[in-house]
Amino acid sequence: MRLFRNLWKFSLFFICLCFVFVIFCYFYVKLTPTVNITSSEGITYFDNTNTVFYQGNGTSTWANLKNISQNVIDATISSEDKNFYSHHGFDFKRILKAMFTNITSGTKQGASTISQQYVKNLYLDFDQTWSRKWDEMWLTMEIEAHYSKDEILEGYLNTINYGHGMYGIEKASKFYFNKSAKDLTLAEASILVGIPKSPTNYSPVNNFDAAKQRQKYILSTMVDNKYITQKEADAAYEEELTIVGNLENDETLNYMYYISAVNSELEELGISKSLVESGGLKIYTSMDMKAQNALEKNTKSVIDDQTEIQTASMMMDPNNGQILALVGGKDYNTSEYNRAISSKRQIGSTMKPFLYYAALENGFTSSSAFKSERTTFTLSNNETYSPKNYNDKYAEKPISLATAIAYSDNIYAVKTHMFLGEDMLVETAKRVGITSKLEPVASLPLGTYEMYLKELVGGYSAFANGGYKIKPYLIKKVENAKGEVLYEAKEEKDQVLSESITFILSNLLTSTYDSAFIDYNYPTAISLASKMTHTYALKSGTTDTDSIYIGYTPDVVTAVWCGYDDNRTIKADDYKYTKDIWINAMEDYLEGTENHWYEIPDNVVGVLVDPITGKPASKDNEKAKIMYYIKGSEPSADDPVFDEIEPNNDE
Repeated sequence: MRLFRNLWKFSLFFICLCFVFVIFCYFYVKLTPTVNITSSEGITYFDNTNTVFYQGNGTSTWANLKNISQNVIDATISSEDKNFYSHHGFDFKRILKAMFTNITSGTKQGASTISQQYVKNLYLDFDQTWSRKWDEMWLTMEIEAHYSKDEILEGYLNTINYGHGMYGIEKASKFYFNKSAKDLTLAEASILVGIPKSPTNYSPVNNFDAAKQRQKYILSTMVDNKYITQKEADAAYEEELTIVGNLENDETLNYMYYISAVNSELEELGISKSLVESGGLKIYTSMDMKAQNALEKNTKSVIDDQTEIQTASMMMDPNNGQILALVGGKDYNTSEYNRAISSKRQIGSTMKPFLYYAALENGFTSSSAFKSERTTFTLSNNETYSPKNYNDKYAEKPISLATAIAYSDNIYAVKTHMFLGEDMLVETAKRVGITSKLEPVASLPLGTYEMYLKELVGGYSAFANGGYKIKPYLIKKVENAKGEVLYEAKEEKDQVLSESITFILSNLLTSTYDSAFIDYNYPTAISLASKMTHTYALKSGTTDTDSIYIGYTPDVVTAVWCGYDDNRTIKADDYKYTKDIWINAMEDYLEGTENHWYEIPDNVVGVLVDPITGKPASKDNEKAKIMYYIKGSEPSADDPVFDEIEPNNDE
């Protein structure tokens, strides 16, 4: 009994001590400088000309509380924080109840108030650390000490995420119902208020049934808390809703995938906690508005609205790694998943240029020949591998390396791969910055392994910039509200490839749309030739599930991917989307600029040759083409280079 009394006294003392501590903290924060909760709601994003292209965390229109429907206010308080107007930032009864429920049932129940959630939206990341919890507690007390409840609620409703990039009740109301927040009915308000719990799952655009279930819960809390009657709740639930799911003429949607990628990079840089001190960020990005608009416009105009196929694309300056434009899907309204930075896909034959660079570095030339024919390779484990060419077309004769690139000949690629040794391709890919796992297997040059789009673009940049490995990035500089620099990108540039060989390879990649290579087959991108006003190095890659086009000039590398999120087989008609987006976006971006190509290095010579065989051209050869060679390696008529090299492990 005595032990019980002592325990009770200690508990009472501890509670009183905590109470005194909280009172002291409230008095202390009252004396601290006022935290700015209006400027903090916006992060400012600048493009590569230091022009603001986006402000806020998505809220473009701040709605005063008096201009927000009372239905929204009542539903929010009822479902999120019914004691909002009576507590001082923390609902201790709710906290104790949540703790008891979590201990007894093993579930995880939260007890955050609107004030706490607002602090998270303004300043904090969502790491479950003691440091973050302390920051949350302190900042919650600060805003409660310096602002009225109405001001806090107004700020919360203007910064919360309602899905599809719609932050803030006014923008969400316009997006979902094409009306102002002050005009929302009870039915509409209860749908919107249900979304922030899980914006993707409870969006009525994505999942109407789940949104209705969530609406039922919101309405039931309003009945329990006596904001509405059961009859009103039933009527609201039964009301037929027209979901618009679109924002007319909202240009900011063009940038949402880019912004989401910037925010991901911001987290990788470990900067988000600086928001606690800064009260807002200025992010200077590498976005080129012309490039971004070119990708966005052509994504929307090329892909059929009725198809479920998805896309991702990226433009980058190969000379410094700055990502100029990025699209992570065909419509941010319907899917916020950013495939440009988060999705790993098979890259198909776009892997071959890494192989052919290695070949050129190890004695191959533009004229090196292998016979294109059905071939079965016997591997080191005595298994066999029988790749096929697209449409099962073969030359049945030796073809040049240039021709193999023009037709994307799989037999030539695997023969080259086996001749060099399978490790050579892996090593070359790693050298230019590709970090995804690649195994030295026979099928590797056909792109059977997956990688991120950013890796592929970064790797091709080494070809485009004359051999330098660069690091792709979106953020050039980050400043806090005081103008103090929190982060500044440092250019990382390391020469890992030969400038002369990358020059030769870049010219070989123009064969993919060159009519001089029309023979027993057609170059893979010949249909784009008539649309080209600039010279491009270009390669396509196709698998059963993925389609990629990637190409470059000395100034820009652009990659476009199309495929289905569930990896289903691509339909024959779907492959056209990739190439059409690529050529249209490149031409739009480079419109009005002069054709810029590479200068011939001193140790490289051009020779007029027959493009298919690679032999020196005769006087009457109408398709003769200049191809490039390291001095001393150029072909002659009696050169044995035209006798096929015997690859290892080939039967």
